[in-house]
Amino acid sequence: MGQTRRQFLASSAGAAAASSLPATLRPAGANDRIRIGVIGAGGQGRYDMSVFQRNKNVEVAAICDVHSGHLKETVDRAQANQAGTQPQTFGDYRRLLEMKDIDAVIIGTPDHWHALTCINACQAGKDVYVEKPLSLTIAEGRRMVDVARSTNRVVQVGTQQRSGPHFRRAVELIRNGKLGKVTFARCWTYENNYPNGIGNPPDSDPPPELDWDMWLGPAPKAAWNPNRSERTFRWFWDYSGGKITDWGTHLIDIVHWALIPDDAIAAPKVVSAHGAKILLRDNRETPDTLEVVFEYPGFFLAYSSRELNARPIESRNYGIEFFGTDGTMFLDRDGFEVYPETAGVKEGEFTWRTAYMNFHGGPQNEHNVNHVKNFLECMQSRKRPVSDIEIGHRSTSASHLGNVALRSQQRIVWDGATETLHSATSEAKALLNRPYRKPWVLPA
Repeated sequence: MGQTRRQFLASSAGAAAASSLPATLRPAGANDRIRIGVIGAGGQGRYDMSVFQRNKNVEVAAICDVHSGHLKETVDRAQANQAGTQPQTFGDYRRLLEMKDIDAVIIGTPDHWHALTCINACQAGKDVYVEKPLSLTIAEGRRMVDVARSTNRVVQVGTQQRSGPHFRRAVELIRNGKLGKVTFARCWTYENNYPNGIGNPPDSDPPPELDWDMWLGPAPKAAWNPNRSERTFRWFWDYSGGKITDWGTHLIDIVHWALIPDDAIAAPKVVSAHGAKILLRDNRETPDTLEVVFEYPGFFLAYSSRELNARPIESRNYGIEFFGTDGTMFLDRDGFEVYPETAGVKEGEFTWRTAYMNFHGGPQNEHNVNHVKNFLECMQSRKRPVSDIEIGHRSTSASHLGNVALRSQQRIVWDGATETLHSATSEAKALLNRPYRKPWVLPA
């Protein structure tokens, strides 16, 4: 495994000392370029890298992945987009973090790696753009926030809808009372993968281009299975939390933004969940049918996911709805629509089915471009970005609490200020954290 934790912390302390000034304010060499490292060069990390490279002052200086095929493909793409300048390559992210001229890193690894890579990057003096969900457990997420704050790093979470112009407009309308008092919201993701889902391939030896032990990292030792890597890793508890942490985090994040004041703690008080893997004939562990109800101060939120029936709501297979005393809003990545109540609405306030559809050009393109731009600007200003790590932690935590309620079969009573459970079983409390496989240790 290479460097021990003690050796790494010693080397990262030196890097942090060299980074006592904000990373992008150090002398950056020719043209004051911002040098980026990519940790996790699969589909999402590669896409994030391409968005960063749209900024002319960004140079991808290093790329790390445990899959040599992904690594080569991403290096080739990076090189093609920056006039042939070739990034350094690594199979161990700790080697990348030792590079003193790296200003920031993109973390596009599977979810179970987010905490370690983000914390180590902050300790090494790097700013961080980390994909959602922020963490695999709530305890990891809180540790990530604490380290980001103690090291004064800028950390942007990849909940890019917060950088979408029509999402901002929709949230402004709700916060300004245009729907009246909102007491209920719901979000959903529906599709039909019956009967075979992701399939049920047998365990086998990992492909030679993959360092499977390093891919597992802090997760429990397991035989390689095609479904445990690549995109389907999200359906196994050791690496992710299923649909609710994948898609639900995006949707819950917008509900938090719209309905919870900025100076309040964005956390539910009570969470209950029902669901199971009922019919899919595959080797996933996460449910194919899930219903979660969150009770917040002043409103309720329902999250629903199913993979056995794709009948949509409002003709959409995913989305968010806000139900207020004066109107209802549907919101997704294409735009939003407002349906006023027939009584109590001022004349001219809304027209029936007011729509802001196709607000942006290209699927979510504008959201991602704006999100990266905001991160790069905050690297210079040292202000907190629109999806600051604390915001991302709270939205991710709500998704995790849905899984805690489901897996413990308990109604969860949550204290968002102390991040503790009230009157919970030992099984529920254990789900707030996870043991790390040796020699990996979550830094204190």
